[in-house]
Amino acid sequence: MIGRLTGLLAEKSPPQILVDVGGLGYEVEVPMSSFYNLPALGERVVLLTHFVVREDAQVLYGFLTAAERHTFRELVRISGVGPRTALAILSGLSVADLAGAVAAQDVARLIKVPGIGKKTAERLLLELKDRLAPDLSRPVHTSAAQDDIAQALRALGYNEREAGVALKALPAEVGVAEGIKLALRALNR
Repeated sequence: MIGRLTGLLAEKSPPQILVDVGGLGYEVEVPMSSFYNLPALGERVVLLTHFVVREDAQVLYGFLTAAERHTFRELVRISGVGPRTALAILSGLSVADLAGAVAAQDVARLIKVPGIGKKTAERLLLELKDRLAPDLSRPVHTSAAQDDIAQALRALGYNEREAGVALKALPAEVGVAEGIKLALRALNR
C-alpha cells in the first residue's frame, strides 16, 4: 500500500495533481481543501495517501493532513459512500465543518454538498456520530513512524482516540516495531 508520497509537484488540474517522485509521476486525486493549500509547481510536496483498487481502476487519493485522510477513510467505510463522494464531501466542507455538522446533527449543511441528498446526509450523520473525532485539536502524527503506528493500531481494531492516547505515551523518535509494542502495552493496561 502507498501511505505517503514526497516529491515535486509537477501538474495541477483540479481535483487531480501529478507528483514526481524520483522520476516516476503519480496521479493523485485530492480534495479541494488540500488542492488550495498545495505549493507552487516544481516545489516539494508531502501527501498522506489512500490507495483504492477496483476492478476497472487503481486510484490514489492524497491529503495534506492526517485529519483529512482519517475523515476520508471514515467516510468510505459508510455503505453507499464511495471515494468520489467522500472527496466531494471533503471538497465542500472542511474537516472541522463536517465535525461541527455531525456534532449538531445539521442535515442542511451536508445537503449543500453537490451529490448529497437528504437520505444520504441523514445516514452520514448517524454513522459518523461516534466515528469522527470531535477533538480536531488533537496532535497530527508528526512522523512517518507515528503515522504507521497509528495505522497499525487502527488495523488491529483500535479507534482513532485510543490510537492517539497510545501515541502520546510513546517516546518521540521511537521506531515502528518498538512503537507498536509499546502502544499495545499502554492500551492493555
